[in-house]
Amino acid sequence: MRALIKSLVMLVCIVLPVTGFAADGMITLKSNHSVSATADRLETLLKKKGMTVFTRVSHSAGAAGVGLQLRPTELVIFGNPKVGTPLMQCVQSVAIDLPQKALIWEDESGQVWLGYNDPAYLQQRHDIEGCDAALEKVSGALENFAIAATE
Repeated sequence: MRALIKSLVMLVCIVLPVTGFAADGMITLKSNHSVSATADRLETLLKKKGMTVFTRVSHSAGAAGVGLQLRPTELVIFGNPKVGTPLMQCVQSVAIDLPQKALIWEDESGQVWLGYNDPAYLQQRHDIEGCDAALEKVSGALENFAIAATE
């Protein structure tokens, strides 16, 4: 029993620095770059893979525009109708969570994070059935983009 507990503690110690804590249904990764550089890297990767980058929102610039301060925080909104449409054909309500979004922010200690919606969370949220192949494709692509943008 002690060996099992020790193994679980070690696993948590290994995984937490990579994924961090986030809101339910959100996958997060530490970035080795600034918020701006991480967003630039992500945008470049997405475009190289034929994804459409719809917009990039600087929440910190928006805050500054009304005289408020916010640590660097950017949102990249992107997608591909070839992937998103089959999900919407399964359950149309998933459209509220599409196109995909990646949030890049700097926390209070200066660490930069990249987070995105976990497709498994979307599957549960919208009770998606029969779209496992599309969800797996989305999951793999998001993970690959996030890793490449943050390393």
